[in-house]
Amino acid sequence: MAEPTIATGGGPVALRTSPLAHLGERMRAAAVTGARGVTLTEWPFITMVNLRVDPAAEAADRIEKTLGTRLPRRCGQTTASGSHTIVWLGPDEWLVLSHPAVTAVTAVTAVTAVTAVAAVAALAAALREALGGDPGSVVDVSANRTTLELSGPAARQVLEKGCPLDLHPRAFGPGQAVSTTVGPVAVLLWQVDDVPTYRLLPRSSFADYLARWLIDAMSEYRGVEVP
Repeated sequence: MAEPTIATGGGPVALRTSPLAHLGERMRAAAVTGARGVTLTEWPFITMVNLRVDPAAEAADRIEKTLGTRLPRRCGQTTASGSHTIVWLGPDEWLVLSHPAVTAVTAVTAVTAVTAVAAVAALAAALREALGGDPGSVVDVSANRTTLELSGPAARQVLEKGCPLDLHPRAFGPGQAVSTTVGPVAVLLWQVDDVPTYRLLPRSSFADYLARWLIDAMSEYRGVEVP
């Protein structure tokens, strides 16, 4: 069970919990350095808004102006502007991610939770205003998933132990995001850069299992590579 954050006067929001707070030390201890290095970190409380709209409608144009970038038009594609990344989920469905302006998430505090809730409210309100009375929906789904970041030279090899996708750079690279599975867990898998760094978005209730699966898969790379 995730541990409660420390309250600092933020009211009920200050008690918001990260799905993987209880595994923070284990994830840090699992880090591998060197040529076969790989690290695992949770990025909790990322703003996530599910968006549905006809991409040919005027509302889509208004939404794109609000986000500052076009909505992706094909499977696997993402677009980005500032702190927002838009992930294609279907012909008329997207996930809008808004990232905090930090370099790493190593601790979860009440202030983090309060700030995240405010960010969700602001983004959802702006998108609903852009949608107006046109058919579509804007839904806050931030509590539905958490985000795990797997990064390092061996990150792709770790994922390949349980992901059916072809993750070779010729087939999957930075800026691509698709729905798949890692082990038995359904995730949204997004490659961020060439390190490579991947962000995995599982349902919060499956995050514990996935984190433990990844920690176990990473342990091999502490040893000497067998020719």
